[in-house]
Formats: sequence, structure tokens, C-alpha cells
Amino acid sequence: MTQIIPSLAEISDRYEALFVDLWGCVHDGVKALPEAVAALRAYREKGGAVVLVTNSPRPRASVAAQIRGFGVTDDAWDTIATSGDSARVAMFRGVVGSKVWVMGETGQEAEFFEPPKVLDDPIEVRSVPLDEAEGIVCLGPFDPMADPAENRPQFLMAKQKGLKLLCANPDIVVDRGGVREWCAGALARLYTEMGGESLYFGKPHAPIYDLARRRLAALGRNVSEGGILAIGDGIHTDIAGAIGEDIDSLFISGGLAAEETRTTHQPDPDALKAYLDKEQFSPTYAIGQLR
Repeated sequence: MTQIIPSLAEISDRYEALFVDLWGCVHDGVKALPEAVAALRAYREKGGAVVLVTNSPRPRASVAAQIRGFGVTDDAWDTIATSGDSARVAMFRGVVGSKVWVMGETGQEAEFFEPPKVLDDPIEVRSVPLDEAEGIVCLGPFDPMADPAENRPQFLMAKQKGLKLLCANPDIVVDRGGVREWCAGALARLYTEMGGESLYFGKPHAPIYDLARRRLAALGRNVSEGGILAIGDGIHTDIAGAIGEDIDSLFISGGLAAEETRTTHQPDPDALKAYLDKEQFSPTYAIGQLR
């Protein structure tokens, strides 16, 4: 049964490292959440390691710069693992070919197309129109406010060509300063529903957890699964991923599921139970907001 806790400090001594989601937990897409930053800083001061594990399609250096701009201070985290980095490695290994149709807002592809330093011999990948493509790289919607179904005509052509879709961000939606937007995961889900093949590299899928463990090991930390706590507000990404990796989890109910769990300061216990029963997931702990 999921235990509602008052603060991270209540349980943090049980864990050597945290795998922490960003959007909805540490920032809201516009600004840092001060209590969350303070909680992570306090955890690190006691010797714990914080790995920010995000489904952002950006490389980790770009994510670091972004969250600094939001007000998330460097002393609140140790390292970052991004879905984008995991997906970039796969792309430059050729999983969707060398000529790709890129989906996303203008400017997103520039940093994504920089070969990762961890690869010795990356293939050359270039962006082409859909009718010339060998595969699809989906960084997100062209318009995050538009219904994903608007992409059906292009997806039908892609499916008929047998193209695989590389999804750089499995999130379905995010809330940016209170405004809900579609993410790449919504497009990948649609493509799969239409009979296409989508490849995922972020939460809840294994590649990003492998990357997070490598980032942790690079810090000189040899931590078993029992010593890691995953924190996030996505029941189908953060919590499902943690359960799949046999990692304890702390569900932030005041993020994407705030309405369903009737969360103000803390979730309503009955509403939380009803929500978790409906979704058929059982996180180890729950809290309204990370603090």
C-alpha cells in the first residue's frame, strides 16, 4: 500500500541516490519549485547523490542551462540523464537510417544532431523531407497545442513506407506554467495505434535507466537497486519505470494527477487510492509536492 509522507526527509536516509524527474517535480516549465530545490539540496548535504532523469529530448548540457534559467541551482543535483541523449546515441548508430524526417518545433533539431561524444564512429545523419526519409525522429509536435491527430496523413505515408519512429520524449503531456501541452510520446502513441513502429528511449523504458546508472557510476557511486529512490509525477512514465526497474518510488500527486488525486498541500487519501487503483500502479510513497 502506498504511504503518504510529509517530506522527502522522512524517508531519505533509506536511500543513497535519487532518480528525480524534472518537469512537474523540480520546475513547472517556467520556474523552479523552491521547496523541491531545497529538499534536494538538503539531501545532497547529507551525502546523497541526485541524478536528474528527464524525458527531455535535449542533451544534458542544454537541460542544465535550461534549469539554471528556471532557478534550479547547481547544488541541488549531481548529474543528468536525458531521454534525448539516450535517443541520440541510438540515432547515430543508425536505428532509423541516415536520412530522417524530423518532427518538432523550429530549432529543436540543431543540438539533437550533434554526435554524442560516447560514440567513436557515429554515422552521418541528415534531415530530409518525409518522402525521402528512411525513418522519423520525433522530438515533439510541430505545434504542442494542436491535436496529435493532425499528423495522421503524414503518419499514414510513413507507415506505408515502413518507417520506424524514434521517440526522443515518451511523455504524453506536460503542464507548462499551468498550460497543458502535447509531447512526442503522444505522436509515437498515435503512430503505433496506426500500425507503425515506435522506438522509445526515455521513461518508462530501460535505456534511460541504464544511462542514469552509468551517470551515477561516473560519480564513483556503486548503488544497488535497493539504494535508489525514483521520484516523479508521471504514473505511466516515472512510476511505471521505477516499478519495472525494481526501484522504490515517490509519486508527486500534485503534478499531472493533481485534479484526480484532489491534491492541495497533500493528496486526498481516498482520491489517491481511487486513482492508483484505476491506473493499477502502486508507488512506494506519495506526497503532494516534492519538499
